[in-house]
Amino acid sequence: MAELSIKELLGEEEAGLDLELLAGEVGLEKRVSMPRIQKPGLALAGYTTNLHPDRIQVLGSTELTYLAQLSPEKAGRNIANICALDVCCFIITKGQDPPETLIKEAAQRGIPLLRTHHQSSIFISLITKFLEERLLPSTITHGVLVDVLGVGVLLMGKSGIGKSECALDLILRGHRLVADDVVKVRSKLPAVLFGEGIDLLHYHMEIRGLGIINIKHLFGVAAIRERKKIDLVIELVEWEADCEYDRLGLEEETLTLLNIPIPLQRVPVRPGRNITTIVEVAARNQLLKEMGYHSAREFQDRLEQRMAETARLHSHTIIGDNLE
Repeated sequence: MAELSIKELLGEEEAGLDLELLAGEVGLEKRVSMPRIQKPGLALAGYTTNLHPDRIQVLGSTELTYLAQLSPEKAGRNIANICALDVCCFIITKGQDPPETLIKEAAQRGIPLLRTHHQSSIFISLITKFLEERLLPSTITHGVLVDVLGVGVLLMGKSGIGKSECALDLILRGHRLVADDVVKVRSKLPAVLFGEGIDLLHYHMEIRGLGIINIKHLFGVAAIRERKKIDLVIELVEWEADCEYDRLGLEEETLTLLNIPIPLQRVPVRPGRNITTIVEVAARNQLLKEMGYHSAREFQDRLEQRMAETARLHSHTIIGDNLE
């Protein structure tokens, strides 16, 4: 399961969370594994049964105003009861000053107490989106991910079979590289997979005989993408004379990544076959399938109709001959 430390959350800049640390520095290594947050209104009133300590607790104007209306003893007691549950983190919104009791309890128990200038609704939207992105289930796979006509094509196959060379040829035809060699795959609800490159290898590609090349520098920003939904997996395999390959396109296979099935096509590689063109046509064909048009099935239906019509005419001829 993916996790994120409060220290990483505090240091995040691109998401625009604008967080500052007020207390509880010793607890910055606490981990967050849930993308959902919680506003502990009932817990501040003394009902802590449904409080989830593993979720980030967001305190806005409503919560702080309520605490201010309580007697210092009751407010301190309720805050102490919440902190005793080892909450992973408190975040104060709208740049407000937290009660001294909360600062003291957070410091003593090592619970990070953070503050942001955002309003509660805006901050909850920002942090939820950020956590959903960072805490999505993910895996690493070996292959090349390219955007071909808007279709995310993941090229797979054993090392040296020509995945990178095929991707380079696709780039020369105007398509876009997402990741080469190492593809980080993330799942996103309801059942979608996104692929991206790892930081070290972003925009780079290894071509045997040339070495490492930078696609962004060679072809410009129009030749790359940060991430792409994976719509189709094409596995390049070595041609075997005694192996039967699908010649009609009726056999539908899938590759399962992170429990999500992705359409899979196996393309045999041999001298004389233009693999780049085949991949490009496969992407176009996938677009048609997503629009509800399946060429192979349509051909099969027409063939069966023709055979049925031929059989019907043949039966009528036999019956007519017998009547004579």
